[in-house]
Amino acid sequence: MKQSLDMRQGQSLVMTPQLQQAIKLLQLSNQELSEFVEAEIERNPLLNKAEEEPAPSGEDTGPDNRQQLSLDESSGLGEARDQLDAPGEDVYEPGTGSDAAMPAGTSGPSAKADWSGVGGGGSGEDFDYTANLSTDISLREHLHTQLNLAGLSAADRLIAARLIDETDDTGYLRADLEDLAQALGADIANIEAVLDVCQGFDPTGVMARSIPECLGLQLKELGRFDPAMEAMVNNLQLVAKHDMKGLAAACGVDKEDLLDMMSELRQLSPKPGASFASDASVAVTPDVFVREMPNGMFAVELNSENLPRVLMDKAYYAEVTALPMRDKEKEFISECAASATWLIKSLDQRARTILKVASEIVRQQDAFFAHGVAHLRPLNLKQVADAIEMHESTVSRVTTNKYMSTPRGLFELKYFFSASIPATGGGEAHSAEAVRHRIKTLIDNETPDNVLSDDQIVEILTGYGVDIARRTVAKYRESLNIPSSVQRRRILRASA
Repeated sequence: MKQSLDMRQGQSLVMTPQLQQAIKLLQLSNQELSEFVEAEIERNPLLNKAEEEPAPSGEDTGPDNRQQLSLDESSGLGEARDQLDAPGEDVYEPGTGSDAAMPAGTSGPSAKADWSGVGGGGSGEDFDYTANLSTDISLREHLHTQLNLAGLSAADRLIAARLIDETDDTGYLRADLEDLAQALGADIANIEAVLDVCQGFDPTGVMARSIPECLGLQLKELGRFDPAMEAMVNNLQLVAKHDMKGLAAACGVDKEDLLDMMSELRQLSPKPGASFASDASVAVTPDVFVREMPNGMFAVELNSENLPRVLMDKAYYAEVTALPMRDKEKEFISECAASATWLIKSLDQRARTILKVASEIVRQQDAFFAHGVAHLRPLNLKQVADAIEMHESTVSRVTTNKYMSTPRGLFELKYFFSASIPATGGGEAHSAEAVRHRIKTLIDNETPDNVLSDDQIVEILTGYGVDIARRTVAKYRESLNIPSSVQRRRILRASA
């Protein structure tokens, strides 16, 4: 054995601390970004908040932060591509302001409750909150997790997401369905059908519009929603008054049955969402505004009020560097200057990237904005990433915890994405959620003598015009926690 020294040349991806910071800023929400910038200002003596005043004459304040998008004609990307996800080096060009524009292509546990305060729509003061232990996730997060597995179409999923966002922390839906249908451009029957699916989510009783409906959902789950019980939940004011005579007459039962029914009623929870962590303190504000223009175009612009604006104090920097300093002091000031410059560029690039992604989403989903939810198209991250020449991971970061205010309501950017499955014969693509739901329906209708293999499911879906591979069927089946055909056959025969 002998030792030797070899030289080799190769390429490797090195993510600099500056690039890591830029990526971190990209995925932060508005509130998190503001907290981060405040911390940087406290740490860095060269950073100051920009004053909310018009810039002096001749000073560059950055490009206009709005873009227009035509329904029938998209503008080109035009300017240089975004470099946020370029590897291994400082790729940022000098920016001018953090509101810059980008080129546009234009089951919680049930709790016993005191019913003396019923009738307030779930907002009574006498509910025993101590009987409910708070979990680490909010009710909305819990509902959105179930929505991902519900197998709804892209359009129905967006409706469901809107319904969830209109649900308060106690679990009650506070939106008027007719107003929602008008805003989304959907039939009221479609909204009600989606709500029916959502009311099947855990915790039972969630997304009800009133206390009687909430209790009715819980009683239906227990198999106890008979006519007598229905009469009782429709006369809760008599329950609150302990009017036994009036309740007995309304329900058509004797005193003994009435006492049993009231005992059952007290086991239900009038606030099904109370066992989850509250997110009421988190105010959702839009990052982007979308407005329809009189000429049939859409204006896409950043919400500049939510963008932290910071400046480097160059006068102070020049004053300090002119003083005699030790090496450590010079190094500190130099690092502060570099950090300040990079933060300003990173904020500018973040704003540009959000606007670029949002503008492309509006371009891809123009039919939704013009005609309603029934015209929502299947859309995935790759389509947007390819159109704006960015990496999918960058688009994914941008669309998380970023919100778009539109004429049809406030939506998180990720709501507009739904994986699609190609159609046979070149027809319109199918959303992955719809295909997943169809697979589940086929399997739910199996009998011991007719259990479908993955290949047979592929044949059936092909007959419906869905171009899908066997491995994709297997992947969707596994995501639904459905066992293989062999295991299902054994289970069905054992239960027969």
